[in-house]
Amino acid sequence: MRKAIIAMSGGVDSSVAALLTSRRAEECIGATMKLFQNEDVGESREKACCSLNDIEDARSVAYKLGMPYYVFNFTEDFRKEVMDRFAAAYLEGRTPNPCIECNRFLKFDRLYRRMLEIGYDTIVTGHYARVEYDPQRERYLLKKAKDASKDQSYVLYNLSQEVLSHTYFPLGDYTKAEVRAIAEENGFVNARKHDSQDICFVPDGDYASFIERHTGQPSVPGDFVTADGRVIGRHKGITHYTIGQRRGLGIPAASRLYVCSICPGTNQVVLGDDKDLFADELTASDVNLIPAESLEKPVRVLAKIRYRHKEQPALAWQSGDGLLHVKFDEPQRAATPGQSVVLYDGDIVVGGGVIC
Repeated sequence: MRKAIIAMSGGVDSSVAALLTSRRAEECIGATMKLFQNEDVGESREKACCSLNDIEDARSVAYKLGMPYYVFNFTEDFRKEVMDRFAAAYLEGRTPNPCIECNRFLKFDRLYRRMLEIGYDTIVTGHYARVEYDPQRERYLLKKAKDASKDQSYVLYNLSQEVLSHTYFPLGDYTKAEVRAIAEENGFVNARKHDSQDICFVPDGDYASFIERHTGQPSVPGDFVTADGRVIGRHKGITHYTIGQRRGLGIPAASRLYVCSICPGTNQVVLGDDKDLFADELTASDVNLIPAESLEKPVRVLAKIRYRHKEQPALAWQSGDGLLHVKFDEPQRAATPGQSVVLYDGDIVVGGGVIC
């Protein structure tokens, strides 16, 4: 690593990543990606202080470390690759993970290409994960972080061999407590800054309202139905619901009802019992594998069907059309179209795909 470009969000993780990288690389620059205008996410211009504070925090750390700092305007890319995809998925009855799309299309594509354009050789982020080269496989591997409670390998499964070969995750061998301690020892202004928990472009968590603003399409009410087609109520529009949801249905019933499937073609939301949410097999598309080009034969893995899901033993294989098939040892609850299934072999990320 000679010249590194460090993605700096203004948070403590990317700031410490910048510090650790500055001790290894010959030359570093810090960069914040401007991803959206406040008006695009329903905020007024006057409330831009939050995003400006993040930029000022990142700039403060970069200057403290003696490295140049830039803000790159990627708003058009973010709108097309993340916000548009997010809205389209919900309108199609799926529940996407925009953090995965942002990593794939912004941090490790658009910023990666900018890195190449300016003649740098490494992209650095504050993700909790590790990259190692395996000489036997002759491939770069993505591995879990030391701090299991902060591990972010799940949202990075889409990284290609080319990108992995130019990526450094300095926090992979640290715990969150150690990272905050390093920030405090070095006098960083964001040492105690809280981690962001929300989707950045939907700060109030109201996905349906965001989609209406973003697409100009109002929510269209429709029928709640049972699995056999019996109408039992009216819903507010399919963008208000996701698989496994129980709250906010407004349907009086003798037993608890859950969203079991969403049907955009008929504008219906199918409700059922909790037991109806369990299945032992799923299929995924848009597959990316890391230790190998393909799964030529079934392999034993541990699989996660969402970020906070506990890994479960399963058998995984690819069919001739490239689709990924995962059969769990035990039925899993609410495998949701649009979310990603990610496979592990110990601490190694085998790969993953989008549940369909």
